[in-house]
Amino acid sequence: MDTLTAADLQQILDEIAHAMAAEVDRGAPATYIPELAHVDPSQFGIAMALPGGQVVAAGDAATPFSIQSISKVFMLAIALGRLGDTLWQRVGREPSGAAFNSIVQLEHDKGIPRNPFINAGALAVTDAILKGHQPREVLGELLRFLREAAGDDDIHINRAVAASEQATAHRNTALAEFMAAHGNLKNPTAMTIGTYVHQCAVEMTCEQLARAGRFLAGVPGSPRMVSSARVRRINALMLTCGHYDASGDFAYRVGLPGKSGVGGGILVVAPGRASICVWSPGLNAQGNSKLGAQAMERLARATGWSVFG
Repeated sequence: MDTLTAADLQQILDEIAHAMAAEVDRGAPATYIPELAHVDPSQFGIAMALPGGQVVAAGDAATPFSIQSISKVFMLAIALGRLGDTLWQRVGREPSGAAFNSIVQLEHDKGIPRNPFINAGALAVTDAILKGHQPREVLGELLRFLREAAGDDDIHINRAVAASEQATAHRNTALAEFMAAHGNLKNPTAMTIGTYVHQCAVEMTCEQLARAGRFLAGVPGSPRMVSSARVRRINALMLTCGHYDASGDFAYRVGLPGKSGVGGGILVVAPGRASICVWSPGLNAQGNSKLGAQAMERLARATGWSVFG
């Protein structure tokens, strides 16, 4: 359905937002991060960045939320730009089939995380970027990347969320220490964890994230942030690994690359057509936005968009 106009897409988003407002089972916010536990689960937003810079949106698309693991996409782009394919010596490219914070899998794989989108893999990526740099420099680079990608300087880290996450980072600390024991964490554990929780605490709206994802969608007028070859690789990993142990189900139902976060956001790429962000803070059992996944399935059906034709 490549003949869809911006007006057509606006109508589709409005209909999706209306349907999501009527949903009773909305999942539950991430209670293990105290600052996220209090976010109102009734909220739902969706935004789409189109060729030429136009954005269509519906619902609470202008409400800032914690992007959490969606930050892993942008950190991966930075790491590949800095380190190239040497990054893959420290982290794999395979789906995990296990929970995003699994220690059992990390033990089985001798300290090499399966992919850069589970927590252990993201810690390895952050640790790799930190080499020779201070956390403040790395976080500044991430914010500059996001601001340039989105064309918006009003993107910041929520310090309260970062502090809340750091105070409860016991499982992530265990993952980091386990990798350090296998020689796959080069910086002090506290430094890597501190940087990681602050990158996850970046706060953005659906509209900002949709614009920030344009370089991955390759829509005309989008900024060129990384090479086209790396865009293809990042999108491939988003498709196969972007939703933890529900990645296969999302690919089956939606058919587009995407990355979720426990703040309730999902960044989705429709190559050549649009960058999409959907947000609702209630999560399903796999830690992905319950309504967000439902909304994206509706959107894929309504537009006919899929990387599988």
